Amino acid sequence: MADQLNPDEKFDLITRNLQEVLGEEKLKQVLQERELKVYWGTATTGKPHVAYFVPMSKIADFLKAGCEVTILFADLHAYLDNMKAPWELLELRVKYYEQVIKAMLESIGVPLEKLKFVKGTDYQLSREYTLDVYRLSSMVTEHDAKKAGAEVVKQVEHPLLSGLLYPGLQALDEEYLKVDAQFGGVDQRKIFTLAEKYLPSLGYAKRAHLMNPMVPGLTGAKMSSSEEESKIDLLDSKEDVKKKLKKAFCEPGNIQNNGVLSFVKYVLFPLRGEFCIKRDPKWGGDKVYTVFEEVEKDFAEELIHPGDLKASVEVALNQLLEPIRKKFQSPELRKLTNSAYPDPSRTKAGGKGAKAGGGGGGGGGENDELAPSRLDIRVGKIISVEKHPDADSLYLEKIDVGEAEPRTVVSGLVAYVSQEDLQDRMVLVLCNLKPQKMRGIESQAMLLCASIEGEPRRVEPLDPPEGSSPGERVFVEGYEKDKADDKLNPKKKVWEKLQVDLKISDECVAQWKDKQLMTKLGQITCKTLKGGNIS
Repeated sequence: MADQLNPDEKFDLITRNLQEVLGEEKLKQVLQERELKVYWGTATTGKPHVAYFVPMSKIADFLKAGCEVTILFADLHAYLDNMKAPWELLELRVKYYEQVIKAMLESIGVPLEKLKFVKGTDYQLSREYTLDVYRLSSMVTEHDAKKAGAEVVKQVEHPLLSGLLYPGLQALDEEYLKVDAQFGGVDQRKIFTLAEKYLPSLGYAKRAHLMNPMVPGLTGAKMSSSEEESKIDLLDSKEDVKKKLKKAFCEPGNIQNNGVLSFVKYVLFPLRGEFCIKRDPKWGGDKVYTVFEEVEKDFAEELIHPGDLKASVEVALNQLLEPIRKKFQSPELRKLTNSAYPDPSRTKAGGKGAKAGGGGGGGGGENDELAPSRLDIRVGKIISVEKHPDADSLYLEKIDVGEAEPRTVVSGLVAYVSQEDLQDRMVLVLCNLKPQKMRGIESQAMLLCASIEGEPRRVEPLDPPEGSSPGERVFVEGYEKDKADDKLNPKKKVWEKLQVDLKISDECVAQWKDKQLMTKLGQITCKTLKGGNIS
């Protein structure tokens, strides 16, 4: 097909359905002279899900336009991003990603022989690349590095240096893969602009950047590997696909943040050129659409019922997933899947060979298993709020946590929530940290809050379920029976390591990884800070 297209037609095919293109003129210039070289990278972290069909369909477009396409399995990036992939699992995750990505491409008819597959650590550990990392780190400011990774690297209150290196390495990949353009989601825009700013300083060419829109998940927010309800896994059964689509956000007439409709636009139409709405004859029978805008218009005018849209997407999606499911039924690939993504319940604290969290006369901190049950989090009630005598920005909260005497907590929360609103409020308190003096007054616990970094920083206390009482235990679902440490050993940095995976979901529910924080009365929430961190 590429031989029959002129440069303008190739450009249109390469850029269709993209949200933004940086460097259009460079692309057009290259296409006048030769075929475009482009790469797409994916960090080998959580299991790929059906939203990965969006970049796959664009890769199909690139190949139809005659592009030379490289797919990078970014294993080192997966580790640098707050250790989303443990070092010992990196190789297994790369193998899983390679098998599943190839299975996806085969399911949509993409010839694999036209693609080049590269593993990041095959060249990122070389002497030349390492020296360029050092050269780049001598130019990029901490502010620019943090800003560049803000929408891609997991954001925490005390970021690791590894997360700051991540954007620079992604920029260098453009040079070491010898491409003309990098393709990714629009959430990577700040990394792309960092690359455009700094690569010329190293004597390397500025590349073009192709950006896909972010496709909403089934809940209406970004589809995420860590949000179980927002995604359909590539290996989900037909029953699971039906169940998840049934729960999907698909309000009648609403075309905004509609993950089901977006899947039709960005996956099914580019791959098939048409979409069939299947419905009962008494409601008009089946209708085939050849233009997405007509589907969107009919849905907006409620001529397509959400149930019919979901059922039709279910049929089309299962057709894409069936070859992948069959491939992964082999004993070798089932073993690879279980090894790359071991069941966390089998490795949590309290299992065979692990010390009890609070055993040994206060020595519970010696248990090295990083299970969230090691944290002694309780419901507390703020009894009083007073200004710190020696610090204008700090206040002292007396909090009832179900003990004989209330605990004193030193915090700066009053900068975000009024003193009046804190009085008598039910909150969450981490009770087994080592007491720490703050401006001469000992803070005997930590008040847990949701936060989003930015200008200005936003902070909200976490809310226990209505009817909660001081002292009630807060646990992560699946870890209800495990006992907390008497005191966390500060040298082991247990809190710091567990805190990396504490976050607020897009439904404002507190989570550790993809599991909810709860009391016996229900889940822990916050008011408004979707996607925030917990600290």
